[in-house]
Amino acid sequence: MITVFLLSFCQAEAEHCVWYGECQESIKVPGKKYNCNYTGPPKPLPSEGYDLLTELCPGYDYGNRSLCCDVNQLHTLKGSLQLPLQFLSRCPACFFNLMNLFCELTCSPHQSQFMNATKFNASNVIEVQYYIGKTFANAMYNACSDVQAPSSNVKALSLLCGKDAKDCNATNWIEYMFNINNGQTPFPIIPIFSDVPVSGYTPMNNQTYACTEGLEDGSGPCSCQDCAKACGPTPVPPPLPPPWTILGMDAMTVIMWISYMAFLLIFIGAVLGAWCYRKRTIMSEYGPILDSNNPLSLNSSNPDQANASCCETMGERFENYLRIIFSSWGSFCVQHPFIVILCSIMVVCLSTVGLVHMRITVDPVELWSSPTSQARQEKDYFDSHFGPFFRTVQLIITTPLTNDTFVYSPYFGGSDVPFGAILDKGILHQVLDLQLDIEAIVATYKDENVTLKDICLAPLAPYNNNCTILSVLNYFQNSHAVLDHSIGDDFFVYADFHSHFLYCVSSPASLNDTTLLHDPCLGTFGGPVFPWLAMGGYDGTNYNNATALVITFPLNNYLNNTDKRGKALAWEAEFIKFMKNFSNPNLTIAFSAERSIEDEINRESNSDLSTIVVSYAIMFIYISLALGHIQSFRRLLVDSKISLGIAGILIVLSSVASSLGIFSFFGIPLTLIVIEVIPFLVLAVGVDNIFIIVQTYQRDERLPQEELHQQIGRILGDVAPSMFLSSFSETVAFFLGALSNMPAVRTFSLFAGLAVFIDFLLQISCFVSLLGLDARRQEGNRLDIICCVKLPEGQEVKTDSFLFRFFKKVYAPFILKEWVRPIIVAVFVGMLSFSIAVVNKVEIGLDQKLSMPDDSYVLDYFKNLTEYLHTGAPVYFVVEDGLNYSSIEGQNSVCGGVGCNNDSLVQQVYSASLISNYTTIAFTPSSWLDDYFDWVKPQSTCCRYYNTTGAFCNASVVNSSCVHCRPMTPSGKQRPVGDDFMQFLPMFLSDNPNVKCGKGGHAAYATAVDLYSDKTGVGATYFMTYHTILKESPDYINALRMARQLADNITQTVNHKVFAYSVFYVFYEQYLTIAYDTALNLSVSLASIFVVTTVLLGFELWSAVLVSVTIGMILVNMFGVMWLWNISLNAVSLVNLVMSCGISVEFCSHIVRAFSISVKKNRVERAEEALAHMGSSVFSGITLTKFGGILILALSKSQIFQVFYFRMYLAIVLLGASHGLIFLPVLLSYIGPSVNKAKVFAANQRYVGTERERLLNY
Repeated sequence: MITVFLLSFCQAEAEHCVWYGECQESIKVPGKKYNCNYTGPPKPLPSEGYDLLTELCPGYDYGNRSLCCDVNQLHTLKGSLQLPLQFLSRCPACFFNLMNLFCELTCSPHQSQFMNATKFNASNVIEVQYYIGKTFANAMYNACSDVQAPSSNVKALSLLCGKDAKDCNATNWIEYMFNINNGQTPFPIIPIFSDVPVSGYTPMNNQTYACTEGLEDGSGPCSCQDCAKACGPTPVPPPLPPPWTILGMDAMTVIMWISYMAFLLIFIGAVLGAWCYRKRTIMSEYGPILDSNNPLSLNSSNPDQANASCCETMGERFENYLRIIFSSWGSFCVQHPFIVILCSIMVVCLSTVGLVHMRITVDPVELWSSPTSQARQEKDYFDSHFGPFFRTVQLIITTPLTNDTFVYSPYFGGSDVPFGAILDKGILHQVLDLQLDIEAIVATYKDENVTLKDICLAPLAPYNNNCTILSVLNYFQNSHAVLDHSIGDDFFVYADFHSHFLYCVSSPASLNDTTLLHDPCLGTFGGPVFPWLAMGGYDGTNYNNATALVITFPLNNYLNNTDKRGKALAWEAEFIKFMKNFSNPNLTIAFSAERSIEDEINRESNSDLSTIVVSYAIMFIYISLALGHIQSFRRLLVDSKISLGIAGILIVLSSVASSLGIFSFFGIPLTLIVIEVIPFLVLAVGVDNIFIIVQTYQRDERLPQEELHQQIGRILGDVAPSMFLSSFSETVAFFLGALSNMPAVRTFSLFAGLAVFIDFLLQISCFVSLLGLDARRQEGNRLDIICCVKLPEGQEVKTDSFLFRFFKKVYAPFILKEWVRPIIVAVFVGMLSFSIAVVNKVEIGLDQKLSMPDDSYVLDYFKNLTEYLHTGAPVYFVVEDGLNYSSIEGQNSVCGGVGCNNDSLVQQVYSASLISNYTTIAFTPSSWLDDYFDWVKPQSTCCRYYNTTGAFCNASVVNSSCVHCRPMTPSGKQRPVGDDFMQFLPMFLSDNPNVKCGKGGHAAYATAVDLYSDKTGVGATYFMTYHTILKESPDYINALRMARQLADNITQTVNHKVFAYSVFYVFYEQYLTIAYDTALNLSVSLASIFVVTTVLLGFELWSAVLVSVTIGMILVNMFGVMWLWNISLNAVSLVNLVMSCGISVEFCSHIVRAFSISVKKNRVERAEEALAHMGSSVFSGITLTKFGGILILALSKSQIFQVFYFRMYLAIVLLGASHGLIFLPVLLSYIGPSVNKAKVFAANQRYVGTERERLLNY
């Protein structure tokens, strides 16, 4: 009986309360109350508290509900748990366990088993000990450790644990929640963790649920995003493909070495064999005479023996047809010069009238991205639904005082924390002064003052007009006073800016830090400042080690509002001016505004104008002087061709102007590439033709009874087909190049193709007429330029030019020597082999630093961007209009919370962020849908409306007419669907976050959801995250590729179009296909050159093959030069490659045509004749003309000029000249086409018995 009595007594003793009801207000936490001391038995809960009990602690909702709490305590509990509810309820198991912890503490009828009131003040309990099972604490923490806060891209515990989630554990999280300094706990609650009884108390060790388990009320397990254990194995990135090697060496290099050595063996063997064969054949001294009956010989007694094939005959007839047409036309132009010149001037004037409509595109998007490209269409879609991506003004601030690092020792214990010099309070004050000065900048636009507030991004406007400033100083509310705020006494500092900083970097969205300061971390603009955006140069997440501060001012961007855009541009210009004049010995600042790159490119273009002018001036002077063939000093001003040279240059410029005018008339805008490159190209093509016409005339002997117009007509008949061949080939190649998707390449190709063709037309008309006039002047002994002055007659001996004599007597015989030719072939095939081996190693992309002048302030910014920043650009996963968010299926395919599909949009992006080194996706995406579900829950105080008007009632409003949006019923706790979904969504998107509701969607999602105008449905939406830090072009290209792969996967699983968008995609999309585009462009150009050359050489297929092979070798060797000289493949270099294809025609086609019409007896002699007659014109017309102009480009301040113009132009000219004037003649001497019998027969018929017969053997 005694034993039973004692057991009954102990049971009764175990079931008494520790407190009941609320008493006086807390001294340390105003607005909160102490609980009343009470040690009696539990009391039945009044009926008005039943609903609240069911909502908060459904486990006690049985019997007469005898508890150790009253209704007021339940209301206090609900208010205290609002933030945890909003952030943790997305994982039901986590939130259930947390509520268990607090329900047992507040209301348990068994309180005395695990709680001990240790301090009292009158009737108030002012301190308790709470015995908690370690098993329970760890299980609760494990269930909550992965829960995400979608709007902040961080884990929820970062906002609820008082420190970064990675530093949070079961004990310090519970200790923080029960700490009086967190602003929610009115008195200290001291947790004691144990799984065994301690001091007579049995720790609270209630049942817990793992995040992978569903609850008894039907709630499902937590999603993969909020519960790592629910995800299965962590995704593993596929291994990088191993480099292609043979015997440990680069495979391409090995293959090309083997191929080259094999070629050398075969080639040398063939050469030696041929040489031995020739040595064995004894030639008779009468051979040439015996050979006189050779049908190819002019001495043939029977020319009819030349039995030409059908193709040869057709080729000769086509050649003759061209000769007759051009001869007649040339004769007409010389006979009627003024009519031809006047008509040419009229045509040019009419064409250039279009220049009044000229537009120059400087917008980088228009330059590099085709309107029909995927990235451009996605950008337009994003801009039209969500507004254009904001303009960015950014500063990266470092300090030269790098040795001034310091160590902070927290007063309340913990390890010492080192701080970088840039986070010294004195430096922070100076940075804040600078930030406030920038905010105060006033610009002028159309006589109106423009301030930052007029143009900045203010997400909570009009309720809060503060500008978004992503800066560490926003942790201190951009206030010197808050930065200086500290709590302490005469001996110790308990909390100051150090402790506030350390708290804010782990909880940037907090409205109340856990230190004694209780200052907010949330920016004054109403949003969080993520530390990875506001600092740089730190390691891991040790933001205290930062060596740089980053201040970003996002400005509103405007699609079609030129006035507002003009204001932003004006303010940015004033900002740049202010920063250029700013000086502080303790701060080193790199800065940039949205307009900076465009401004610097324009400045660069203006500064390069002088370089370009000098370059062209040198070429003009050379052309004017080199065209003349001076017979003697006395006839210097008679034989000079300065006026003809100037006329020729004017014709070149006129053709360029005509091309620009015609396309401008049709509304096609110019680009800087067109303006800078096309005159260079047309000058190369045009001047070459001028030299060929003039030098052929200078070398020609007038036939008996032949007048000047007939002579020039005959000369034009000889050389115009060659000019037509080269010009028409280039024109077709360029026009086909216009099929490119890249605007810069397409525009260049269009303008270049037309300019080259107009130049050809003007040369065979206007220039021929001018040549006739100049020839008459020269024959009349009149001075050049001053043509009214005449020299007395004198006997002059006509001589050939030095360059022609050098090519004929020295150069051509030398390179065609029997021992020289194999060396040349070996060297050029070696160059080709090397270039093929490195083609796949040419880098793709354009280093943005190259686009800036050497002395640009933006270069410092780019350097610091690469060195200090840790996070890349924002990336938006855009769900296009048409998805039904009001249906469970539509919601599950996108969201990331409980019940969502494991392959939903949010889940897939989250999974990608787990392997960010591979995917370049840095963080979990912010999800408006998941935050909306948390916001609209009936347990939350967020979603309320006035029951009188139906208008939205913010959580901070205290008004009895404000009621919850959804009822506290099983169906009310489910996600809203159908009309319910749309009824409350506009309220969510207009709700500003506050202390009572941190889930308001206005700041984070106002632009993320494009509602229909009548608010009846959701259109396009986006889910935002960030790329990892991207430093070089390959990083950006890879980021775009990976984001697109991810978006394609999401599209397939969601069964609805989803695309990835970031601001840089439009610029880097070209590089995804540039290798293919380059191959296609150059292949099409080569194919067109082959077809045109075949036709215009009189259907000589083999000649066209040799021309195409040589041009192909030049192009491949260009890639070799690009690799050696670190020139990357991009739109600029592609334009130059297309141009080099065109210029290479000039180097090759004239030589091949001269070879094909030569009637010498063997290939070596024909190659020698072709090289002697055409080589000097090609060398003086292209190579020397360009060389002087190119060297001047090396002096340019512009890095893009030095790399893409000086280096590539030099390579184009040197490779073109070496292949055209060295390799091609040798190739022709070995495998050139055999002589066309029909052409020889026709030549015999034309020239036999005339003076021209001697010239054929000259």
